[in-house]
Amino acid sequence: MDLPELIDADRSVVVVIDLQGKLMDMVHRPALVLAATQRLLQLAELFRVPVLLTEQYPLGLGPTHPEIRAAFDALTAPKREMTKVSFGCCGDPAFETALAALRPGLPPERRQLVIAGIEAHVCVMQTVIELLRQHSQVHLCWECISGRGEEYRRHALDRMTQAGAVLTNHESVGFEWARTKDHAAFLAMNRILRKGQIA
Repeated sequence: MDLPELIDADRSVVVVIDLQGKLMDMVHRPALVLAATQRLLQLAELFRVPVLLTEQYPLGLGPTHPEIRAAFDALTAPKREMTKVSFGCCGDPAFETALAALRPGLPPERRQLVIAGIEAHVCVMQTVIELLRQHSQVHLCWECISGRGEEYRRHALDRMTQAGAVLTNHESVGFEWARTKDHAAFLAMNRILRKGQIA
């Protein structure tokens, strides 16, 4: 069994799964998910970590939540977006194409995917299980992931960690990307993390 690693900014991709209108209205603690995911995207920008945003059947479920859309659109770090009808992202060939474009030359087993999204027990879980089967490292930002009801969320997180995903949070991710207070982005990261409490 491989020992767990810290997250490396040069091998990471942030994947934001289906944070869309109608679904966002129904999940457990939506304000927490939105605030934490916005911070995660700001951290990705600081550390120049690529971001991939997905939407599940937007015609029926609606577009990405406006706060997440604004944070994504503001990124100058490499980014891609895709729509899908398969629940798991890996069920659409465009997902692998996008990951390869965001981290050219980095094989799946070297990738570190940092996950935000909904719903934990459907699209997020199917994506994570398939990514683990490709031997990618998967890091779940628990406060950026939700579903319709705390039990759905909690048991999905349990199943994904039992399968080999790592449970983390956006602050830990930022500090691991920095590694040292001497990192050029450290002070800006600190400012982001100190802006108000996330409830």
